[in-house]
Amino acid sequence: MFSQPITDPVLIFAIAMIIFLVAPLIMAKLRIPGIIGLIFSGVIIGPNGLGLLDRDPTIILLGTVGLLYIIFIAGLEIDLDGFKKYRSRSLVFGTLSFSIPFILGIIVTFYYGFSIGAAILLGSLLGSHTLLAYPIASRLGISKNKAVTTAVGGTIMTDTFALLILAIVAGSTQGELTPDFWFMLIVSLGLYVAGVFIIVPIVAKFFFRTLSSEGSLEYIFVMTVLFVSAYFATVAGLEPIIGAFLAGLALNRFILEQGTLMNRIKFIGNSIFIPFFLLSVGMLMDVRILLSDPSAWVMASIVVILVIIGKFLAAWIAGKIYHYSIEEIKLIFGLSIPQAAATLAATLVGYDLGFFDQATVNGVIVMILITCMIGPYTVEKFSRIIALKEAQKPYEPSTAPERVMVPIANPKTMESLMDLAFIIRGQSPQPLYTLSVAQGNREGSQARIVEAEKLLQHAVSYAAGAEVPIHMLTRIDSNITTGMIRAMDESRITTAVIGWNGKLSTPQKIFGGVLDKLLENSTQMIIVSKLGHPLNITKRIVILIPFGFDHKAGYYDSIQKVKQLANRLGAAIACYIIKDETISYEKDFQAIKPEAQVTMTRLESWNEWHQTYMPFLRQDDVIVVFSARRGTLAWHPQLESLPRILAQSGPKSFIIFYPPENEPVDSRGTRGTDVPKTFLSKKSYE
Repeated sequence: MFSQPITDPVLIFAIAMIIFLVAPLIMAKLRIPGIIGLIFSGVIIGPNGLGLLDRDPTIILLGTVGLLYIIFIAGLEIDLDGFKKYRSRSLVFGTLSFSIPFILGIIVTFYYGFSIGAAILLGSLLGSHTLLAYPIASRLGISKNKAVTTAVGGTIMTDTFALLILAIVAGSTQGELTPDFWFMLIVSLGLYVAGVFIIVPIVAKFFFRTLSSEGSLEYIFVMTVLFVSAYFATVAGLEPIIGAFLAGLALNRFILEQGTLMNRIKFIGNSIFIPFFLLSVGMLMDVRILLSDPSAWVMASIVVILVIIGKFLAAWIAGKIYHYSIEEIKLIFGLSIPQAAATLAATLVGYDLGFFDQATVNGVIVMILITCMIGPYTVEKFSRIIALKEAQKPYEPSTAPERVMVPIANPKTMESLMDLAFIIRGQSPQPLYTLSVAQGNREGSQARIVEAEKLLQHAVSYAAGAEVPIHMLTRIDSNITTGMIRAMDESRITTAVIGWNGKLSTPQKIFGGVLDKLLENSTQMIIVSKLGHPLNITKRIVILIPFGFDHKAGYYDSIQKVKQLANRLGAAIACYIIKDETISYEKDFQAIKPEAQVTMTRLESWNEWHQTYMPFLRQDDVIVVFSARRGTLAWHPQLESLPRILAQSGPKSFIIFYPPENEPVDSRGTRGTDVPKTFLSKKSYE
């Protein structure tokens, strides 16, 4: 009915979409990663299989984009702060995880008959790994385990080494490895890396501050950075995948992990480009050679055995050095054994340069299939064991699910407020609650409810782009504050994230009538924000802590949330403590997760802050104030005037944290006694 190979572009794309839909579903039934199904599909329908599709320039183009996409996302997702803390462990493990398979690969393949260049290239691809099974560890709630952090940090080392060796081997084909070659390689690499890490952040900061207006424009900007960086890598004599990886690292701090933009990047890549890459890889495999040429099976056996031995030895040695349990050692092994992105890149480059023949390519693809099955199975098994052990720890009330509510009143500031709420919500299984309160009585309530729901629709669409579930709340009340408190109590809200325009009707108030009454009549954590710049360009969070705050019931919760904010933004923390000792704060900030870079400074008075430090705040700083409600421990009159002072100082971004209180205000206007710090537990935050 159709000529083979098929040339109709519509039919080619239709067949590809059918494969992208059906193959992962079949693999899921068999409990095999979907990546395997897509590669197998390429083997079956490719020119060496049924011959339905040819590996023509269109497939090669989309496959190349998919390859760059994989490397780019790897750069975006690396936890730079976690790597900084565990850098010694990550450096040791990364070096071992690359060098052991690398050396074994060179020795064995050179003895087998490969040229020195081919042996080095094959050894380098065995040394790299792809975090294919990381989502499993994340799903089971152990992503912050030290073994997982070590393996993720080691990815920087293995992929960087593999890509550098790939560049050297590819460059050596242009001539001998002369001093001029090394000089040009080092100079071009240095200039190119410096250019990416200097120019890209400056351009990104300017774009997100001034030009970013809608999701499509942000996505196009990110893709521009990706492919321009990849192209200039070729100009510098490097491989484009190096440019893609560096572009991801350069944009790492500007793209929020749980934000809408990151979700769009992953969604498009995982839906279109990466599947085309896997399909094109499968088309390279010639089953007939596997059936007729025993050398292909010999090569497949060699690389599979080498990568298993090398990766397990690296995990075992690193685990013994840092006293990891046997389950954690096997977890590291499971995370580091899958071969996909950098392995496929080196294989394709080696094939194009003539280092590898078809039998070697087939052997490497077989190795990829096997390791991509071993890794997820191992991680699934031992992640459950580790998660079970962690779950057997004593229950802490603060581990209850976080319920975050965002009252929406101003559509212009909605997106920045929602971004903050996404970070505060974290990994909570609860939806994000959005609230709109219409003021009035029951007469004409239907019309006001419709208007309130229209106001929330934009928030729902924005959250859908980040795949954050939304639960809409609408209220009609003669008093807006009463409506907000009623909604918070009925929905068991733990934290309310509220925006403030910085305007005051009377100088005696803190924020204004509505927010002031909300603070007086609520016990939940209230976070009031006025954001003068996009959160993703923040480099530093400046925290003001009043005397006695470490004895409040919500002390540890406040630290955890602000460190979570710093961790997601990739920002450093500078703490200024008013008339209090810094030692206990240093210990608590260090003990409570997630990781962040923290410095402590003691101030003798509030005037010292206003006169010495406040005038030198940077434009991209976010000021966080650990405040307190009137009549509670740690309250000071300066805390009531501080929001007004910050609002009048210019377009600065600040967030005021009001921690949860144990008891509501009594008839005298005071609250129940705050729980002393010594009776609180921070185990759940550690």
